[in-house]
Amino acid sequence: MKKLILASVFTFVGFTAFAQPSETAVEETVIVSATQDGFSEIEMSELPEAIATAVSTNYPSATIDKAHVNDQKQYKLEVSLEDGTSGTLYADENGNWIEM
Repeated sequence: MKKLILASVFTFVGFTAFAQPSETAVEETVIVSATQDGFSEIEMSELPEAIATAVSTNYPSATIDKAHVNDQKQYKLEVSLEDGTSGTLYADENGNWIEM
């Protein structure tokens, strides 16, 4: 008889555990197309001649892969060297290097 009562209690507890409503968390994913640093990509033809000249003068083995500009007319250049290394350079519209 004790086993029957004990089995009934365990069954009741088991059913009540499953009967409780569960909370499900819904995560919302937002994709932002603007870059976080305020730079937007531009075509190589839009790059000022002063910047192209500064790169070829100071980094003769560098190739400009991508160019970006922000509202203050500061340019972010993604460059790669002949030895396979790559980096980012920042310049103003006059071809002067700036720290970012």
